[in-house]
Amino acid sequence: MNEILILLAVGLVAGVLSGMVGIGGGIVIVPVLIYFLGFTQHQAQGTVLFMFLLPIGALGVMNYYKSGYIDWRVALIMASTFLIGSFLGSKIAVSLDKNVVQKVFGFIILIIAIKMIFSK
Repeated sequence: MNEILILLAVGLVAGVLSGMVGIGGGIVIVPVLIYFLGFTQHQAQGTVLFMFLLPIGALGVMNYYKSGYIDWRVALIMASTFLIGSFLGSKIAVSLDKNVVQKVFGFIILIIAIKMIFSK
């Protein structure tokens, strides 16, 4: 029961953050699965990618669309290569040690955070 409450809460928080600022899956859900539910880095990443298979962003997209904030051309171009990149990235990740993948994940989040905090 406790695990279900954690999953429901993290889903809600990640959904709100995704709708507000475009983050959620990697930055919020992956660490929660690892540190609160004992997942490995590989398990957490695989679980989040499976979650993305569902049309979870549909309602958020609807609000941004209604407000005129979607560039369909850019989104479709990125989606076409994201599909390939996701496949290649997952092949690489599952072939690496979980500690290496976790360190790469943390480093990327750190670099992005520093850039965003100190950019003008």
